[in-house]
Amino acid sequence: MDGGDPAKLKVHLVTRTDSPEFALLSSALSRTSVVGLDAEWKPVRRSFPRVAVLQIACGDSAVFVLDLLSLPLSSLWDPLRELLLSPDILKLGFGFKQDLVYLSSTFASHGGFDKVEPYLDIKSVYNHLQHNKKHVPKQSKSLSTICTEVLGFSLSKELQCSDWSYRPLTEEQITYAAMDAHCLLDIFEVFQTKFVKKGDLILETTVLSYPNAGLGLKELFRNHDTSDKVLRAQFCEALAIVQATTCSDAAQMIPLAGGMIQKSSCWVTVPMDEVLLKVVKKYGDRILLKESDRKPKSSKKKGKKHSLFNGISQEKHFEKSDGWQGTPPWDPLVGGNGYPKFLCDVMVEGLAKHLRCVGIDAAVPYSKKPEPRMLIEQAQKEKRVILTWDAKLLRHDYLTQNQIYRVKSLLKNEQLLEVIEAFQIKINEDKLMSRCTKCNGTFIQKPLTTEEAIEAAKGFQRIPNCLFNKNLEFWQCMDCHQLYWEGTQYHNAVQKFIDICKLSD
Repeated sequence: MDGGDPAKLKVHLVTRTDSPEFALLSSALSRTSVVGLDAEWKPVRRSFPRVAVLQIACGDSAVFVLDLLSLPLSSLWDPLRELLLSPDILKLGFGFKQDLVYLSSTFASHGGFDKVEPYLDIKSVYNHLQHNKKHVPKQSKSLSTICTEVLGFSLSKELQCSDWSYRPLTEEQITYAAMDAHCLLDIFEVFQTKFVKKGDLILETTVLSYPNAGLGLKELFRNHDTSDKVLRAQFCEALAIVQATTCSDAAQMIPLAGGMIQKSSCWVTVPMDEVLLKVVKKYGDRILLKESDRKPKSSKKKGKKHSLFNGISQEKHFEKSDGWQGTPPWDPLVGGNGYPKFLCDVMVEGLAKHLRCVGIDAAVPYSKKPEPRMLIEQAQKEKRVILTWDAKLLRHDYLTQNQIYRVKSLLKNEQLLEVIEAFQIKINEDKLMSRCTKCNGTFIQKPLTTEEAIEAAKGFQRIPNCLFNKNLEFWQCMDCHQLYWEGTQYHNAVQKFIDICKLSD
């Protein structure tokens, strides 16, 4: 496993079917028996969005990010369909049915997709790991939470709601997409290892020594008594010879002990090993789309009528709220103290830390998944402006005037500059690193000595021994009691934000 380190991933952006990256994808799929699938799109209202990016994670830390806005869909439909249906490749996903619906809509003019098999949902895998149950609870956990609990690292979801239709894709978007797909393989590896050790998968270790194991291609297809296991062992080699000598459909039909199976015409796949076959047999599933799945569901609730006036009013409210206009709640003209105060929702939590680093009061919601009304009430109570990516939140009925700002930038540094400019905030160098980045608290007025810091940190925080002889000053957050000192990281952070905010100009 890669432990969540993007640097260890081999990420290939595929934009053309005649590119080396597409050839690498075909080669990787011919060697792997498990893939992780994910898709990204720009949300739209009242219709299915067009999938902009499809991620396919293979073994050896290779992830292929397919740019569906650049690739010709007509050339992709057949190989993708065969991947989704290949009996030799287990497909992993996280709630992939929704992705399949959108993929099918994206490829509708070419026939769409209606089935994925064999398939295993990571929600089900997690449930097996935690509770040894197959059925997923109604309140299932997010992929980020599962990564934290199973793999020990947090999967950032900051770019989930970014504009995936904008080209070119940023490096951050490509890395995010790759990590989202590859973590599925890592979680499955933990699952597979656990159940092999536990004995759920009892392997047959008897060495095969059949007299027919050395049969040639001609005898292989003639002899129907040959063991199915021997055929599996020779399958890839035989199929490669068949494909090299003929292109007929009949040559793609391979006889096994149980009958005939249809093999892929796009690439030669490797049959699953004994362990994976048992996993698929015991835990495997499939996704099958019904006709009703292919139709966008109406957002209107029964019995609730929407007047034309109300619709126009909501749209105008959205347009006005999209930018910042008016007086913020901290302005002295409306009874504020003049110090900016923000509430960053879960989509822009990273921005909250950046704001704290430049001395701005930036809180986060009380709970990890707050209801919109709770978020709005917190902002009203603390006299804060909500910062969000969520366009839906801008249309909420409980919002008051000048209470929310929609951040448009994708990267945290750019978001910071956007907020500073939108609210005309003046950043002073002496305010850098003046707030606790962990909890948004303020620091004690007088610094602690080394001895006082050691005493304060007992049972709470470890101070490196190398700091004891440097006569450093320690600062403690008055809220969470986290200790800080002016070491190398501090000075690097100060210089970073001096450069970002251009304070030295």
